Amino acid sequence: MTVTELYNELQHANHSRKSRLYFSKLIKNNLKLTHALLLLVYKTEHPLSIRAAWVLEFTCSATITFIIPHLDVFTKNLHLVCNDSALRPLAKICETLTLASQKNSAIRDKLTEVYVERIISFCFDMLIKDVKVATKAYSMVALFILGKNEKWIHYELKLILEKDYASQSAVFKARARCILAKMKA
Repeated sequence: MTVTELYNELQHANHSRKSRLYFSKLIKNNLKLTHALLLLVYKTEHPLSIRAAWVLEFTCSATITFIIPHLDVFTKNLHLVCNDSALRPLAKICETLTLASQKNSAIRDKLTEVYVERIISFCFDMLIKDVKVATKAYSMVALFILGKNEKWIHYELKLILEKDYASQSAVFKARARCILAKMKA
């Protein structure tokens, strides 16, 4: 499959689980298209950018090691995305990646200081910007995990969660309570 064929196929993608599974398998069977998919995610003005983000997230959720060879491109461009429908999948990948790094030393070793700094910056941006609650929730978890190694992260995270608590949704409050309780323990 060529990049052009991938773009043509993605025109038929939707947010349904069936569609995302189909495209995830398509990418896994054509790993040479991974880089093109990533670049499409970050072409934020392209009409297929959001669909590419959905496919990337679904693929990473199934197999997080899929993103490891592409961490530089993934983390370097996180700040380019501003559409809520694309931010949520990227935040979910950050959460999945940090969760996996707790259990898998190979993944942890691949998360260089530069990559971690970029993820931290992205996640803090998501907490202070006006984005959907799911994006904020995934970012909270990623920051909580990364804060186990960098205590300043927990300090900053706690300040943000406590400051925003009263003005946020019930979902935000529930996740914030959980994270704050884990930080106390």
